[in-house]
Amino acid sequence: MKKLTILNIGLLCLLLTNQACKDNFLEEKTDFGAVGEDQVFKDPILAGAYVDYVYGLFLPPNNAQSFVATQDAAENGGYTNTFTQTTDELAGETAFNKTWNVISYVNDNANKYFGQRMTASVANNVWTRMKEINVFLEKIDQGGIDEAMRNQMKGQMYFWRAFQYFQLVRMYGGVPLVLGSQTPTVVNNDANSVPRSTTSECIEQIVRDLDMAKSLLPGKWNAANWGRITSGAAAALKGRVLLTYASPQFNPNDSRDRWEAAYTANVEAKTLLEQNGFGLFQTGGSTDGKAWANMFMQEGTANTEAVIVYGFNTGTATANGVKNNGWEQVIRPRAISGSGSIAPTKQILDAFPMLDGKNIDDPTSKYTYDAKKFYKNRDPRFDKTFVYNGALFPYADGPNYRQWTYYWKNENGTAYLSTEGSGLNASGLYLRKGSNPSANNRSNGGSGFQQSGTDFIELRFAEVVLNLAESAIGSDKLAEGLEGIKEIRKRAGLEVGDGSYGLASVAGNRDKLFGAVINERKLEFAYEGKRFYDLRRWKLFEKDSPTAKRIGVKPLNGTRRTGILITFKNKDAEYKGDKDPLLRDKNGNLVVIEREPATYPGDIKNQDEYLDYLYDNYFTITEKDDLDPIKNNWVFTWYPQYYFFGLNQTILSTSPYLQQTTGWDSMNGAGTFDPLK
Repeated sequence: MKKLTILNIGLLCLLLTNQACKDNFLEEKTDFGAVGEDQVFKDPILAGAYVDYVYGLFLPPNNAQSFVATQDAAENGGYTNTFTQTTDELAGETAFNKTWNVISYVNDNANKYFGQRMTASVANNVWTRMKEINVFLEKIDQGGIDEAMRNQMKGQMYFWRAFQYFQLVRMYGGVPLVLGSQTPTVVNNDANSVPRSTTSECIEQIVRDLDMAKSLLPGKWNAANWGRITSGAAAALKGRVLLTYASPQFNPNDSRDRWEAAYTANVEAKTLLEQNGFGLFQTGGSTDGKAWANMFMQEGTANTEAVIVYGFNTGTATANGVKNNGWEQVIRPRAISGSGSIAPTKQILDAFPMLDGKNIDDPTSKYTYDAKKFYKNRDPRFDKTFVYNGALFPYADGPNYRQWTYYWKNENGTAYLSTEGSGLNASGLYLRKGSNPSANNRSNGGSGFQQSGTDFIELRFAEVVLNLAESAIGSDKLAEGLEGIKEIRKRAGLEVGDGSYGLASVAGNRDKLFGAVINERKLEFAYEGKRFYDLRRWKLFEKDSPTAKRIGVKPLNGTRRTGILITFKNKDAEYKGDKDPLLRDKNGNLVVIEREPATYPGDIKNQDEYLDYLYDNYFTITEKDDLDPIKNNWVFTWYPQYYFFGLNQTILSTSPYLQQTTGWDSMNGAGTFDPLK
């Protein structure tokens, strides 16, 4: 009997890589070793496990930094922060933001995500994922499993094939359309030598697969299957695909037909999702952004926002099927056993508007921005996204824990000391977004905060709303587009003001509305792995970007990502000393003043008012510019060739029949494949 070698190993891997312990449909763990191919497609349990295995190929692994990590900057299925660092959200040099002497297929700036030629290997890459899906779609109707069950399984597989092709197309433009399983080979094989299809042909195939998925999948699943792809999720991904195809990256001539197609798809997605109980998460109400913050903690069918969700569990490091979310651990400070390795930037901090929705530099705002107390009267999402010096950052053993990040000069004034004695955060800022106020920093068998089961919502209903708003603007339905942005701001808890939530100045102007919706995505989806794709599809990197100028957005090229440095002063002079000026010494004596006193001076009633007092009288704020490389006058440098990546030598050396992308070189000369066709 023929054995499914790749499948067998993959299903065994399922025991280790998929959700378990609490997360619904991937809870069951069975040993599928030595399972014959004929058995798999006859047995609904085995066939269902095959589907779940394919989910596992796409989902983040154990301890993934889920909110900022993506799978499409690596060739082996790994999740990295590379693309988030190629934005204004995180600092650091990547292959895509530094200076190169030449743009070439032999360099790492030719994204390797495309993968390698198909071999007998079971590595998790683009083409092995595609093969597993195609094998299933070819075989599942042959085994006699109940049709209704088969259709639901097929619907999920059509979705993941479309998902995979979309990941490829937005990186490279057109790619080979392989819709049947290929026989692994290590040598050239005409049957496997599929050329690149045009981008338009690929988009058409992606849409066909998503329409098929939509027709086969239920609008919602029961609680035990929460997290599976629904018909609404397929429709929402179609909306994301066609919005991307309508954007300047793929649509430089601003074809209204593309925008109309995106609009129609997103109307359908929103309608279908609402019919099945999805919508903006509202539990807790909009005051102070409570519902918005609660959304990230709510699991199961009660989370109406979760259109596509990646599940995690709280298993211990040695447990079978452990799949912790590494997010909680990397955003927490070292002082309480986190790693503090995610350092948000001042650029995103400053992007959040005032409470009335107007920018911090807008003189017409009801609130005057005070750089000395930058956190005052801001968009409610500000406090739910960032942790700054003196801000609350609660966890299970510290419900009133405040994070302090200030510096002071040592006694002889030669170096700065920090209150973060266990290790510094690079930017002086922490991320609160997606943090659980009941998280436990005492893990069994792992690092502090490691046993986090917080799920990550890959596609939120808010994205459907903003996708629809943007496509409405693109198709000249300007008032409708503005209403979509206002709907997001209303849920976030911004003040309605004159009825516009701070957006009155953009009403009726298509380009200004485009700028407003891109900015809203920057705020709403900050640190959720979406920023890179928005910057890229709107071509907002180069200094002379025509779209950046058109919609009023500052390009990234030539910039540096920075943080904030908060230093302590006493009597208007920089404090110098070897003791922390805001803590009592070992004998219980005040050094200068306490940061969290038992009683407050004067008319100050609480710690929040006292924090204002400290900022007014004892803290000095300056910009911290050592997050990016400091040598050779480093600045963010993006090349226009990156809007459609070239194929790397790892694939071209074994698949020379593939056309290289225009603007890139290859062993056969200049690239000839036009990604805009």
